[in-house]
Amino acid sequence: MENLELQCFEIITNAGIAKSSYIEAIQAVKKGKNADVEALMKEGEDGLLKGHKAHFNLLQTTEPLDSTTKMVLVMHAEDQLMNAETFKIMAKEYLELYQKVFELEKIVKTLIK
Repeated sequence: MENLELQCFEIITNAGIAKSSYIEAIQAVKKGKNADVEALMKEGEDGLLKGHKAHFNLLQTTEPLDSTTKMVLVMHAEDQLMNAETFKIMAKEYLELYQKVFELEKIVKTLIK
């Protein structure tokens, strides 16, 4: 396997880890497992950082994109990295929303009593 392919797979792998971690963080906060949320968000951030480092290395490569397969692989890797970034943004928004929902639930419960 060529260096370019390895770099692409490193990006894809780390972006996948990041995206999965962000999804797990949303699921954890939804279930009230707040202790897990911070660690999962950190795991996602670490995956993104590794993915961006691999992407930086890919951009510095001198290996030519001399085939359609290589071009598609690079585009797929970059797409996965962008998707992970999007999931990071969405996870932060969901975490904030769930926090507000839980606060409102507490207020409603006190008003009902």
